[in-house]
Amino acid sequence: MSLDIKIKGGTIVDGSGKESFKGDIGIKDGKIVSVGKVDESASQTIDADGALVTPGFVDLHTHYDGQVSWDEVLMPSVNHGTTTVVMGSCGVGFAPVKKADRNKLIDLMEGVEDIPGAALAQGINWQWETFPEYMDALDKMPHTIDFAAQIPHDALRVYTMGERALEQKPATEDDIKKMQQFVREAMEAGAAGLTTGRSDVHRSASGNWTPASEATMEELVGLASAFKGMNYGVLQAVSDFDMERTHDDFDKEFEFLEKFAAASGRPFSLSLNQRDFWPDLWKRILQKGEEASKKGIDFHFQVAPRAIGVNLGLQCTFHPFMGKPSYKAISHLPLKERVEKMKDPELKRKIIEEASEQLAGDGTPVPPLADKFLAAIEQLSFKLFELGEDPDYEQPLEKSLGAKAKGMGMAPLDLVYDTMLKNDGKALIYFPIYNYTEFSYDNVHTMLEHPQSLFGLSDSGAHVGTVCDGSFPTYFLSYWTRDRARGKIPLERAVQMLTSDNARHMGYSDRGLIQAGKKADINIIDYDNLSLKAPRMIQDLPGGGQRLMQEVHGYRATLVSGQVVLENDKVTDARPGRIVRSSKM
Repeated sequence: MSLDIKIKGGTIVDGSGKESFKGDIGIKDGKIVSVGKVDESASQTIDADGALVTPGFVDLHTHYDGQVSWDEVLMPSVNHGTTTVVMGSCGVGFAPVKKADRNKLIDLMEGVEDIPGAALAQGINWQWETFPEYMDALDKMPHTIDFAAQIPHDALRVYTMGERALEQKPATEDDIKKMQQFVREAMEAGAAGLTTGRSDVHRSASGNWTPASEATMEELVGLASAFKGMNYGVLQAVSDFDMERTHDDFDKEFEFLEKFAAASGRPFSLSLNQRDFWPDLWKRILQKGEEASKKGIDFHFQVAPRAIGVNLGLQCTFHPFMGKPSYKAISHLPLKERVEKMKDPELKRKIIEEASEQLAGDGTPVPPLADKFLAAIEQLSFKLFELGEDPDYEQPLEKSLGAKAKGMGMAPLDLVYDTMLKNDGKALIYFPIYNYTEFSYDNVHTMLEHPQSLFGLSDSGAHVGTVCDGSFPTYFLSYWTRDRARGKIPLERAVQMLTSDNARHMGYSDRGLIQAGKKADINIIDYDNLSLKAPRMIQDLPGGGQRLMQEVHGYRATLVSGQVVLENDKVTDARPGRIVRSSKM
């Protein structure tokens, strides 16, 4: 047999968690046909000597729902070894949708996920109404990597209930029956699952709460019940556990989520982070999740490999002085002109000394958390870090801008201001909001190692003006298995978490392992030199919209279905990516 591709002489980490080994891989017709010593000839041979060879990564938590309809490439995921992405997370997305409601969903996604509304309005082609039509339309487009679509509760609710959904009216029995039918229809067409969002910080661009955020127990259980009798599909949720209310609401909220998961009989995952305002909440969630598992519920946690943080800067969605009246007076100017004006000592003094005006409130998507941040910026300067060109995401307190300013005899905000003006105003300041209460990732390590945890929360395709966490896989491999001074994760286990664990959770038996018969989704990685640069702002969204992109070095090649989609960190012309239909697995 003549092979299409032979990958020769690499160190294979096959995704099973077993010890790595040196060997070859034979690929024919998009599938792996042999692993070990491969003697057959091939049309193309890839020399993997000195490199790691892993399965392609599976990203459980992305927001490409709009971007996938206009963008073939799906950066940044393709740049970081990801070969399958799962969209529709947190209950937001663009199907099902009636023509009259399209702008409502754009308004929602712009506010919740910080994706420019103009880019969505100009980029989405809207070749669908129902969810099956959405999947069919996407599958007709060429893409670099595979993608799966989950049913978003917010869109489903608006489609079924219209304005009543936006007003957060309780779903009637008839509403719930209709939504059940739509869920079943979507799942039978191959949808990946159902997601819901119950976050107090998620608002539309118009400042409204998300439609499903206060859904009743009857509604959640009713929707999950649509999965009965199905042997595929997952559920996913995000919740703040009523952070603006009392901690006494925790048990009630967890009961909602547990019954939602139990009613489906399918795997369920919940976002897990440590939050400063309630630093032991994550432990309580872990404990309750363990109890749910003992009841027979397939309960999991989605965990990030670093802080859930944001980049602050003059080009970004947020920065420490955006609420100051004197800054707002020049905020409309091009970056270069703003920087020149901000160098004026008198304007600097005024901006620093002024009180910040309120940004959140009715009619705005800005969460109350932003105003709290701006009001406490001097104190929070001790949690702000200069990211630099070789970004260090786990810096100690003494490297914070506040601590540095104190050591230099400066006012903290003076140094924050000066740092923002570096690199012609393109400098980034890193603010680790969650997972960094103790200024280390020791708690993150505990979360990652929990047996019910899954690698996730990249939010790829979202929050484009503040983060570029599609780089999570690269960071996880380079930092947690190689560079971190303590509490490392074994390489084989890390690859397993990035690949077969997530594939198994989704029910994808055809990928996630380097084994004969599996799909030839493969990474060839220069592990010793794998590295990230700081994110930078680019303008490549429809309508000239901007987003952060993070340069990476170290991917010799990424293959999807046996075709090379990335070569020496550059995207190729190959477009083998297709929609993943759970019903076909």
